[in-house]
Amino acid sequence: MDFSLAKRNQFPVRIDMHVHMVGNGVGGSGRWLGLKGWHRALASFMLRQLGMPPSALAGNLEKIYAEHLLELVRASSLDAVVLLAHERVHDPDGTPRNDLGSMFVPNDVVLDLAQRHPEFLAGVSIHPARRDALDELDRCVARGAVLMKCLPNCQNIDPFDRRYLPFWRKMADARLPLLAHTGGERAVPIVNKRFADPKLLRTPLECGVMVIAAHCGTSSGAFDRDYFDDWAAMLREFSNFYGDISAMVSLNRCRHLKDCRRPEIEPRILHGSDFPVPVLGHRLRLNGSLDHESFHRIQKIDNPLERDFRFKRALGFSDEVFTRAENLLRLVR
Repeated sequence: MDFSLAKRNQFPVRIDMHVHMVGNGVGGSGRWLGLKGWHRALASFMLRQLGMPPSALAGNLEKIYAEHLLELVRASSLDAVVLLAHERVHDPDGTPRNDLGSMFVPNDVVLDLAQRHPEFLAGVSIHPARRDALDELDRCVARGAVLMKCLPNCQNIDPFDRRYLPFWRKMADARLPLLAHTGGERAVPIVNKRFADPKLLRTPLECGVMVIAAHCGTSSGAFDRDYFDDWAAMLREFSNFYGDISAMVSLNRCRHLKDCRRPEIEPRILHGSDFPVPVLGHRLRLNGSLDHESFHRIQKIDNPLERDFRFKRALGFSDEVFTRAENLLRLVR
């Protein structure tokens, strides 16, 4: 896409670089959504937080969701969001394992939306074990992908696996950043919790890939290991390593949000929301990060993208945190 068409046509631009696309395949896109138990209840809660009825899960969710998200972006302080596809789980030999995942969002869904709307930037998702992984990477880059997203612990990806070296090298050659989930996870099923460790990202980093650790290695719950200090230590070793602060205005990941403002860390921080994960600033109020008036004023903002943005501005994050992605993503000028 031609990023010069951004809605305000001004630079630097504010980008939320971590927004999920969801759908159920009713519109014929090839995607699917298989929610069970806790994950179905969580999805219904997320929809209510967005002002969407839970009945949308049974309708053309893709169309309803995309139109609603576009309205939210246009009504926010943001210029664009990176809209993320979601790859299927694969075995290391490249065999798809639909039985282990809860959703699939094909790359063409976000690539097509990005072509139609300048507010959307395409974040594709490719399991490096796929037998067509290198060809799919070339195809997505040619269509305008701005980054590649993966959830190693949920999609069964060991970034340290030497079999994936050609994939990481091709990403580096294409200057396509990798957004990799780090830390625990609650929204989708975990396949291998060991792959939540940011230290496993050493291989793509050594191949020259620009790597962004989603959530900065933070814990997603009381029983998850916290990898924040491991991630922070790696920043000193790799100049091509960053972190996003997505889902960190929440009840479970906010512990290290103020740590991300430390002068040695904030220059490596990018803004992300993890939409449609609910934006809840209650623990920030309880731990003294926000005063009573600021918390209530911001928490009442209906638009969750704007609410997340305002909470982070109230915590003191600099303008550069919200505009830094412009210089890191593979944007077509």
